[in-house]
Amino acid sequence: MSADAPRRVEVYPDREVVVEFDPDLTFECVDDCTWCCHHGVLLYDRDLLELAQRANLAETTTEFRGEKFVTREEKDRDDHVADDGHACAFLRDDGLCSLHLEDDWKPARCSVFPLGVWLDDGDLHVDIRDSAHDHCEGLNVSDRSVIDNLEAFLPEVLWELENPDSDREL
Repeated sequence: MSADAPRRVEVYPDREVVVEFDPDLTFECVDDCTWCCHHGVLLYDRDLLELAQRANLAETTTEFRGEKFVTREEKDRDDHVADDGHACAFLRDDGLCSLHLEDDWKPARCSVFPLGVWLDDGDLHVDIRDSAHDHCEGLNVSDRSVIDNLEAFLPEVLWELENPDSDREL
């Protein structure tokens, strides 16, 4: 099998994913990147239940095209924000995520990054998001193999969703 050919990988018992990226790919978040925090984070139903235990949903979520997202808010800084000066409501001033650091939890969509996820003929597929190739600084900078750590990137809830497509943005 060539490095570019899709391959099936069992992530959880009886839960496979079709891997469309180079199996040698590595990823590790790097300090001061936060590029993934500039976009609205789609919240699946289970995420909403978890988030409700940690934050006021009325203050930290918004609805767009019938789906719930984490609110993007204006940040009073020049770094760790998108071109419009906004970023995820949970992104702290130091560029770190309060949900991940303080609650040891993050929404499924945050776990998935930098992978893109979609269903095709009933199979869950993953690849590197096109935008990650241009903006994510954590690709191929460590020894952490993505394919060997797929359970860290792909929460089990993804197999239960009618539409896990990761291209939906706020």
